[in-house]
Amino acid sequence: MPSEPLGPSVGARAEIVATVETGDTAVEIGTGDVEVLATPRLLALCEEATVAAVADRIPGTVTTVGVEVHLEHLVASSIGAEVRAVAILEEVAGRRLRFTVEAFEGDRLIGRGSVVRVAVPRDRFP
Repeated sequence: MPSEPLGPSVGARAEIVATVETGDTAVEIGTGDVEVLATPRLLALCEEATVAAVADRIPGTVTTVGVEVHLEHLVASSIGAEVRAVAILEEVAGRRLRFTVEAFEGDRLIGRGSVVRVAVPRDRFP
């Protein structure tokens, strides 16, 4: 991996907004028996926000992969709810990028945590 700086700086952020659909529920994903936003789907939204936060700040020859996650899913969201995931880059340590993530339904905090991604050369993947 080249030693040049990655480019993203602390404070980079992104938001992803999604409406909870039947396919996003714990029943459909197989992680529960109620029709509310599944935790794995909430995590996917948060990770999508981390990717978006640095997408235009890293070279095209580089991608990031998730390596560590901590997520608290605090409140259930029903089908039809609009959920907003926010990621903020808190630390850049070499190839490691540490983000805080929060998710909201309206103004209500429904999830929070952290995601660590590592920058790797794209050519390492098929």
